[in-house]
Amino acid sequence: MTQEFAGKVVVVSGGSRGIGFGIAAAFAARGAQTVLAASSQANLEAAADTIEKSGGLRPDFYAADLRTESGCRTVFDGVSARFGRCDILVNSAGATRAGAFLELSDDIWQDGFALKFFGCVNLCRLFWPLLTTAGGHVVNIIGGAARTPDPGFLIGGSVNAAMHNFTKGLSGQGKRDGVNVNAILPGLTETGRVEQIFKQRAAGSGKTIDEERAAQVEREGLNRLGTPEDVAALAVFLCSESARHIQGTAVAVDGGGTPGVY
Repeated sequence: MTQEFAGKVVVVSGGSRGIGFGIAAAFAARGAQTVLAASSQANLEAAADTIEKSGGLRPDFYAADLRTESGCRTVFDGVSARFGRCDILVNSAGATRAGAFLELSDDIWQDGFALKFFGCVNLCRLFWPLLTTAGGHVVNIIGGAARTPDPGFLIGGSVNAAMHNFTKGLSGQGKRDGVNVNAILPGLTETGRVEQIFKQRAAGSGKTIDEERAAQVEREGLNRLGTPEDVAALAVFLCSESARHIQGTAVAVDGGGTPGVY
């Protein structure tokens, strides 16, 4: 595998599991120094061990509450002190709840926005000067619900729509400052997170988990669920020199499941 990202520093929020881990592993395999940020020290250590054992550079990592500005600053201060640079920022943290609208409390709504939306906003603001210096890239991992409202996933859809708008707006700043800003909209992807969503949807709909899973796959007309590697392949491309003229774009990686028109 080529070492096209050798010497680059890649920060991945939510990098200990799922899609974020898949993205971090893909960059590490191509020579990047990755930095993982998530809440669980144990999960971060396990992720770093796995990436190192697979032949990538061992990641740095920071256990921090990315729902707060202070947690995001912990990550930024660590990266700034150790490396003095950031070439790529991937915002992949966030696990918004599914479920019946009337059963979702205000605290659950607040938590959904705090991690996925405000964590992304705070990390982008903190790392922007380093990204500007590097002529770097931001990739925000959002989700197809940004384009397709669903009464069983109102928190996720609302948070994703906010991130979608933020990403498009930030790309205008990126044009002025020399930072590429794009988004990826994963569909149903084989992670622990999607299994949790099926469980939450089932609780809200009265179906079994297997029934909810089958209904979702049938509704989207999929041949298979996606994998973190599917998303990682696009993230790597968007941060390559080949994609330098791609700016302010959101690309679905969902097997054609999103019915939206754009």
